[in-house]
Amino acid sequence: MRVNWLEVVGWGGSALVVASLLQTRILRLRVLNLLGSLVLTGFNAVIGVWPMVGLNAVLSAINIGHLVRLLRHRHDAREYTVVEVPPTSPYLRHVIDTLREDILRFNPDFDPDRVAGAAGRYAFLVQQRERTVGVVLAHDAGAGRAQVDLDYVLPEYRDFTPGEFVYRRSDVFTRHGFTSVLAPRGMRRSAGYLHRVGFRPENGTLVLRLAPPSTLPASGQPSAE
Repeated sequence: MRVNWLEVVGWGGSALVVASLLQTRILRLRVLNLLGSLVLTGFNAVIGVWPMVGLNAVLSAINIGHLVRLLRHRHDAREYTVVEVPPTSPYLRHVIDTLREDILRFNPDFDPDRVAGAAGRYAFLVQQRERTVGVVLAHDAGAGRAQVDLDYVLPEYRDFTPGEFVYRRSDVFTRHGFTSVLAPRGMRRSAGYLHRVGFRPENGTLVLRLAPPSTLPASGQPSAE
């Protein structure tokens, strides 16, 4: 049977567009949608369906614009804000309860019921404007070390590592007197993420050595009481 490769290309472009709409991660959605739109632009140009050429060309331009904006602000401290909240915060409890299933999927050793009210615990919310996109919970492990209990980011933001604003672009740990941060135990997440935000192996544990407060950008926020 003779294969019509032009038709295969057309179906392939359509499949990429459909696949993009199934993505929870914003960056992947835009990349796949761009690829599908570019393929369909070429396909429709070859077969002479000009309205579809125009539609897919416009979609490609929109996707490129969004990708430029997303990548430009990926490490922009003005895009994300770190807010410290009390471990007993009702809002924190709501966030953890709402996202409990996904949190435990990536952090099976985390016990959500140990968060509230425990002494020596710290809670930080990563905000993109009015939306909470990440949660970092930690406790005092002694000797100037903060042990991270939870590092969670909403699925659609996992390509952007907003946790970096807690670890190295905020004084949220140093102002409590910590000089290093220990990586969370049992977190099912790529070691590449922790490496990118500054953790390095020391004696079998990933450790982030904190810079003095005077060298950090002022992106930390006062505690929310």
